[in-house]
Amino acid sequence: MSHDFAAQRAETRATYAELRDGPGLPEFTDVDYFLVPEANADWRPLAEALSNEGFECDWVEDDEEGRYLVATLPDQMISADGIWLGEEVATRIALDHGFTPDGWGLMGDGED
Repeated sequence: MSHDFAAQRAETRATYAELRDGPGLPEFTDVDYFLVPEANADWRPLAEALSNEGFECDWVEDDEEGRYLVATLPDQMISADGIWLGEEVATRIALDHGFTPDGWGLMGDGED
């Protein structure tokens, strides 16, 4: 099954609109993209590929949330299109490495 980028983009726009209409958004902040491994996918090649595109990567093993990679673009100008551009790049690379996207968050917003 191929990935539905149009649906993912629509979800990003809707989430951005909710955040924008809520307590407000910063003009610039770090944007985190959450990527979950399929089966036993190795996170290291994904982290290297994302790092080559300017992402900072952290592997997380959490008892409650499970295992996932956080790919961060630091100091981004915050807009729906800006968030989507980073998300699309991260998603395309992740899919090539056996990972699937699982949302995004802004540093300190507690949302995905």
